Amino acid sequence: MEQPARPIHKGVYILPNLFTTASLFAGFLGMLWAVSGRYEDCAMAILFSALMDGLDGKVARLTNTASEFGVQYDSLCDLVAFGVAPGFMMYQWQLHQYGRLGIAAAFLFAVCGALRLARFNISTATTSKKFFIGLPIPAAGCAVATLVLFSPYVPEQFAGFFPRFCLALAFVLAFLMVSRVRYASFKEYGLIKAHPFSSMVTAILLFVLVSSEPKLLGFLVFAGYLISGPVYTFVIIPRRNHKLLRSLS
Repeated sequence: MEQPARPIHKGVYILPNLFTTASLFAGFLGMLWAVSGRYEDCAMAILFSALMDGLDGKVARLTNTASEFGVQYDSLCDLVAFGVAPGFMMYQWQLHQYGRLGIAAAFLFAVCGALRLARFNISTATTSKKFFIGLPIPAAGCAVATLVLFSPYVPEQFAGFFPRFCLALAFVLAFLMVSRVRYASFKEYGLIKAHPFSSMVTAILLFVLVSSEPKLLGFLVFAGYLISGPVYTFVIIPRRNHKLLRSLS
Protein backbone atom coordinates (compact mmCIF):
# COMPACT_ATOMS: atom_id res chain seq x y z
CA MET A 1 0.00 0.00 0.00
CA GLU A 2 1.39 3.35 -1.03
CA GLN A 3 2.05 5.73 1.83
CA PRO A 4 0.50 9.19 1.61
CA ALA A 5 2.85 12.04 0.81
CA ARG A 6 4.13 13.88 3.83
CA PRO A 7 2.80 17.44 4.09
CA ILE A 8 5.28 20.18 3.26
CA HIS A 9 6.29 22.31 6.21
CA LYS A 10 5.02 25.86 5.89
CA GLY A 11 8.51 27.25 6.42
CA VAL A 12 9.68 25.65 3.18
CA TYR A 13 7.52 28.06 1.17
CA ILE A 14 9.77 30.90 2.35
CA LEU A 15 12.83 29.49 0.55
CA PRO A 16 12.06 30.49 -3.07
CA ASN A 17 10.79 33.89 -1.91
CA LEU A 18 14.09 34.49 -0.11
CA PHE A 19 15.94 34.09 -3.41
CA THR A 20 13.42 36.42 -5.06
CA THR A 21 13.95 38.98 -2.29
CA ALA A 22 17.72 38.71 -2.78
CA SER A 23 17.19 39.50 -6.46
CA LEU A 24 15.11 42.57 -5.52
CA PHE A 25 17.71 43.72 -3.00
CA ALA A 26 20.52 43.41 -5.56
CA GLY A 27 18.54 45.53 -8.03
CA PHE A 28 17.87 48.16 -5.36
CA LEU A 29 21.51 48.17 -4.30
CA GLY A 30 22.55 48.49 -7.93
CA MET A 31 20.55 51.71 -8.28
CA LEU A 32 22.27 53.15 -5.21
CA TRP A 33 25.63 52.31 -6.76
CA ALA A 34 24.57 53.88 -10.08
CA VAL A 35 23.84 57.15 -8.28
CA SER A 36 27.38 57.06 -6.91
CA GLY A 37 28.83 56.43 -10.37
CA ARG A 38 29.80 52.83 -9.57
CA TYR A 39 28.40 51.47 -12.81
CA GLU A 40 30.40 48.25 -12.91
CA ASP A 41 29.20 47.41 -9.39
CA CYS A 42 25.64 48.15 -10.52
CA ALA A 43 26.10 45.86 -13.52
CA MET A 44 27.37 43.06 -11.29
CA ALA A 45 24.37 43.55 -9.00
CA ILE A 46 22.01 43.12 -11.96
CA LEU A 47 23.83 39.94 -13.01
CA PHE A 48 23.58 38.68 -9.42
CA SER A 49 19.84 39.39 -9.58
CA ALA A 50 19.67 37.20 -12.68
CA LEU A 51 21.37 34.37 -10.79
CA MET A 52 18.91 34.67 -7.90
CA ASP A 53 16.00 34.90 -10.34
CA GLY A 54 17.07 31.62 -11.91
CA LEU A 55 17.52 29.90 -8.56
CA ASP A 56 14.17 30.88 -7.06
CA GLY A 57 12.25 28.96 -9.72
CA LYS A 58 14.54 25.94 -9.40
CA VAL A 59 14.13 25.90 -5.62
CA ALA A 60 10.35 26.24 -5.91
CA ARG A 61 10.17 23.24 -8.27
CA LEU A 62 12.60 21.09 -6.26
CA THR A 63 10.75 21.71 -2.99
CA ASN A 64 7.31 21.61 -4.66
CA THR A 65 6.50 25.03 -3.20
CA ALA A 66 5.52 26.94 -6.35
CA SER A 67 2.55 29.23 -5.75
CA GLU A 68 0.63 32.00 -7.48
CA PHE A 69 1.88 34.42 -4.82
CA GLY A 70 5.47 33.49 -5.68
CA VAL A 71 4.83 33.99 -9.38
CA GLN A 72 3.43 37.50 -8.88
CA TYR A 73 6.12 38.45 -6.37
CA ASP A 74 8.80 37.24 -8.79
CA SER A 75 7.37 39.44 -11.56
CA LEU A 76 7.34 42.54 -9.36
CA CYS A 77 10.94 41.93 -8.33
CA ASP A 78 11.95 41.30 -11.95
CA LEU A 79 10.53 44.68 -12.93
CA VAL A 80 12.78 46.42 -10.41
CA ALA A 81 15.91 44.32 -10.98
CA PHE A 82 15.76 44.05 -14.79
CA GLY A 83 13.57 46.98 -15.82
CA VAL A 84 13.97 49.94 -13.48
CA ALA A 85 17.56 49.32 -12.35
CA PRO A 86 19.08 48.88 -15.87
CA GLY A 87 17.05 51.80 -17.23
CA PHE A 88 18.18 54.02 -14.37
CA MET A 89 21.78 52.86 -14.77
CA MET A 90 21.75 53.57 -18.52
CA TYR A 91 20.47 57.10 -17.90
CA GLN A 92 23.08 57.84 -15.23
CA TRP A 93 25.84 56.25 -17.30
CA GLN A 94 25.25 57.47 -20.88
CA LEU A 95 21.72 58.65 -21.63
CA HIS A 96 21.78 61.77 -19.43
CA GLN A 97 23.73 63.43 -22.27
CA TYR A 98 20.54 63.49 -24.36
CA GLY A 99 18.30 65.29 -21.88
CA ARG A 100 14.62 64.53 -22.35
CA LEU A 101 15.35 62.02 -25.09
CA GLY A 102 17.57 60.11 -22.69
CA ILE A 103 14.84 60.16 -20.04
CA ALA A 104 12.35 58.90 -22.63
CA ALA A 105 14.65 56.05 -23.69
CA ALA A 106 15.34 54.94 -20.10
CA PHE A 107 11.65 55.13 -19.18
CA LEU A 108 10.61 53.30 -22.35
CA PHE A 109 12.97 50.47 -21.42
CA ALA A 110 11.36 50.18 -17.98
CA VAL A 111 7.74 50.45 -19.14
CA CYS A 112 8.22 47.93 -21.96
CA GLY A 113 9.70 45.59 -19.40
CA ALA A 114 6.53 45.99 -17.32
CA LEU A 115 4.35 45.32 -20.36
CA ARG A 116 6.46 42.27 -21.22
CA LEU A 117 5.97 40.83 -17.73
CA ALA A 118 2.24 41.52 -17.76
CA ARG A 119 1.82 39.77 -21.11
CA PHE A 120 3.94 36.85 -19.95
CA ASN A 121 1.87 36.38 -16.79
CA ILE A 122 -1.42 36.08 -18.65
CA SER A 123 -0.13 33.95 -21.53
CA THR A 124 1.93 31.23 -19.82
CA ALA A 125 -0.90 28.71 -20.03
CA THR A 126 -1.48 29.19 -23.76
CA THR A 127 2.03 29.56 -25.24
CA SER A 128 4.68 26.95 -25.99
CA LYS A 129 7.43 26.45 -23.42
CA LYS A 130 10.03 26.17 -26.18
CA PHE A 131 9.98 29.89 -26.98
CA PHE A 132 9.40 33.24 -25.34
CA ILE A 133 7.25 35.72 -27.25
CA GLY A 134 9.32 38.85 -27.01
CA LEU A 135 12.71 39.30 -25.41
CA PRO A 136 12.60 38.22 -21.72
CA ILE A 137 13.19 41.13 -19.38
CA PRO A 138 16.07 39.39 -17.51
CA ALA A 139 17.91 39.00 -20.83
CA ALA A 140 17.35 42.68 -21.63
CA GLY A 141 18.60 43.77 -18.21
CA CYS A 142 21.65 41.50 -18.42
CA ALA A 143 22.45 42.79 -21.92
CA VAL A 144 22.65 46.32 -20.50
CA ALA A 145 24.74 45.12 -17.53
CA THR A 146 27.22 43.22 -19.70
CA LEU A 147 27.50 46.24 -22.01
CA VAL A 148 28.77 48.29 -19.06
CA LEU A 149 31.40 45.63 -18.35
CA PHE A 150 32.25 45.42 -22.06
CA SER A 151 32.68 49.20 -22.53
CA PRO A 152 36.43 49.31 -21.65
CA TYR A 153 37.06 47.12 -24.71
CA VAL A 154 35.47 49.64 -27.09
CA PRO A 155 38.20 51.14 -29.34
CA GLU A 156 38.97 54.81 -28.78
CA GLN A 157 37.97 55.73 -32.32
CA PHE A 158 34.41 54.59 -31.54
CA ALA A 159 34.21 56.35 -28.16
CA GLY A 160 32.32 59.32 -29.63
CA PHE A 161 29.74 57.03 -31.19
CA PHE A 162 29.25 54.89 -28.07
CA PRO A 163 26.61 57.09 -26.33
CA ARG A 164 24.49 57.02 -29.50
CA PHE A 165 24.86 53.25 -29.61
CA CYS A 166 23.58 53.04 -26.01
CA LEU A 167 20.64 55.29 -26.88
CA ALA A 168 19.74 53.13 -29.88
CA LEU A 169 20.17 49.95 -27.86
CA ALA A 170 17.71 51.18 -25.21
CA PHE A 171 15.05 51.68 -27.90
CA VAL A 172 15.86 48.35 -29.60
CA LEU A 173 15.66 46.38 -26.34
CA ALA A 174 12.38 48.08 -25.43
CA PHE A 175 10.92 47.19 -28.83
CA LEU A 176 12.13 43.59 -28.67
CA MET A 177 10.53 43.07 -25.25
CA VAL A 178 7.05 43.96 -26.52
CA SER A 179 7.49 42.45 -29.99
CA ARG A 180 6.25 39.08 -31.27
CA VAL A 181 9.82 37.92 -31.92
CA ARG A 182 10.45 34.39 -30.67
CA TYR A 183 13.36 33.64 -28.37
CA ALA A 184 14.50 30.22 -27.23
CA SER A 185 13.50 29.57 -23.62
CA PHE A 186 15.80 26.58 -22.98
CA LYS A 187 13.04 25.13 -20.78
CA GLU A 188 12.63 21.95 -22.80
CA TYR A 189 15.60 19.65 -23.05
CA GLY A 190 14.73 17.42 -26.01
CA LEU A 191 17.91 18.36 -27.86
CA ILE A 192 20.04 17.75 -24.77
CA LYS A 193 18.48 14.34 -24.20
CA ALA A 194 18.99 13.40 -27.85
CA HIS A 195 22.65 14.51 -27.85
CA PRO A 196 23.79 14.47 -24.22
CA PHE A 197 27.55 14.18 -24.83
CA SER A 198 27.80 16.89 -27.51
CA SER A 199 25.55 19.17 -25.45
CA MET A 200 27.80 18.68 -22.41
CA VAL A 201 30.93 19.45 -24.44
CA THR A 202 29.32 22.57 -25.93
CA ALA A 203 28.27 23.79 -22.48
CA ILE A 204 31.78 23.22 -21.08
CA LEU A 205 33.44 25.05 -23.99
CA LEU A 206 31.04 27.97 -23.63
CA PHE A 207 31.69 28.13 -19.89
CA VAL A 208 35.47 28.04 -20.36
CA LEU A 209 35.37 30.76 -23.03
CA VAL A 210 33.20 33.11 -20.96
CA SER A 211 35.25 32.42 -17.82
CA SER A 212 38.47 33.33 -19.63
CA GLU A 213 37.26 36.85 -20.51
CA PRO A 214 33.89 37.37 -18.78
CA LYS A 215 33.71 41.13 -19.35
CA LEU A 216 34.45 40.76 -23.06
CA LEU A 217 32.56 37.58 -23.94
CA GLY A 218 29.61 38.10 -21.60
CA PHE A 219 28.18 40.89 -23.75
CA LEU A 220 28.93 38.98 -26.95
CA VAL A 221 26.93 36.00 -25.66
CA PHE A 222 23.93 38.20 -24.86
CA ALA A 223 24.32 40.04 -28.17
CA GLY A 224 24.16 36.68 -29.93
CA TYR A 225 20.97 35.86 -28.05
CA LEU A 226 19.44 39.23 -28.98
CA ILE A 227 20.17 38.59 -32.66
CA SER A 228 18.96 34.97 -32.55
CA GLY A 229 15.33 36.02 -32.05
CA PRO A 230 14.91 38.12 -35.22
CA VAL A 231 16.96 35.60 -37.23
CA TYR A 232 14.75 32.71 -36.15
CA THR A 233 11.50 34.67 -36.53
CA PHE A 234 12.14 36.44 -39.84
CA VAL A 235 14.57 34.08 -41.58
CA ILE A 236 14.28 30.49 -40.36
CA ILE A 237 10.51 30.26 -39.80
CA PRO A 238 9.57 31.74 -43.25
CA ARG A 239 12.01 29.33 -44.94
CA ARG A 240 10.50 26.38 -43.09
CA ASN A 241 6.99 27.44 -44.02
CA HIS A 242 8.05 27.92 -47.66
CA LYS A 243 9.59 24.46 -47.79
CA LEU A 244 6.48 22.97 -46.18
CA LEU A 245 4.23 24.65 -48.76
CA ARG A 246 6.45 23.40 -51.59
CA SER A 247 6.33 19.84 -50.26
CA LEU A 248 2.52 19.95 -50.06
CA SER A 249 2.08 21.41 -53.54
